[in-house]
Amino acid sequence: MSPVAARFRGEVLLRVGVAAALAVDAVVHIALAPRMEIAAPGGIGGGLLFQAQAGAAIVVAVVLLVRPSRLTYALAGLVLLSALAAVLLYALVNVPALGPIPSMYDPQWYPLKVFTAVAEAVGLLLAGVGYVLCSRPAIS
Repeated sequence: MSPVAARFRGEVLLRVGVAAALAVDAVVHIALAPRMEIAAPGGIGGGLLFQAQAGAAIVVAVVLLVRPSRLTYALAGLVLLSALAAVLLYALVNVPALGPIPSMYDPQWYPLKVFTAVAEAVGLLLAGVGYVLCSRPAIS
């Protein structure tokens, strides 16, 4: 296998890995959205935030699979980082409602939460690798 073909195969596997992490993020957020229908006074519900996160993950995964670039890897990283940061923050800190965003404190670490946090962390790392590799010139 030529170096160019090997690099292409590796990039495709990397892209699929990031998209898979985004898919896990989306599926878990859709599954948990009904449980998170907590609303801040005059604000939006946590379920709506979970649905928005899932929608962003789906859109970015599709765009990354169809048109990989530094931008799409960066967007994938941002979506995964936002989800991972939120799950860690709301597991460790009882954040009160902030404006329209409700308090979604959930200190329990059940298997689905652990699974999605690990998938988001791995996907974030893979998105970072993809971002760096997209900035390198092709092997001749």
